[in-house]
Amino acid sequence: MGILAWIILGLIAGAIAKAIMPGRDPGGFIVTALIGIVGAVIGGFLGNMIFGIGGVSGVDIRSILISVVGALLLLWIYRMATRRSAV
Repeated sequence: MGILAWIILGLIAGAIAKAIMPGRDPGGFIVTALIGIVGAVIGGFLGNMIFGIGGVSGVDIRSILISVVGALLLLWIYRMATRRSAV
C-alpha cells in the first residue's frame, strides 16, 4: 500500500478512534494521523496473529475497522500510561 493510502487510512482511523474515545489526548492533525497509522499497524499485526486475517491492504471497510481497533487500543494504552493516580 502506498504512503498516501496509509496517510488517508490513518486520518480516517484516527478520527474515528478519537470520536469513539473522546478525552484529553494529544490533539491536532498530525497526531491524529500518526495515531491512526500506528493503529493500522497494530490492528493489522493483531488481526493476523490472533484471527489469521490478512494485514491492511488498502482503504476499504475491513482495513478501516482493523485500523480503528488498533488506534483504540493505542489510545487506551496511552491513557493508561499517562493517567495520574488519585492521591
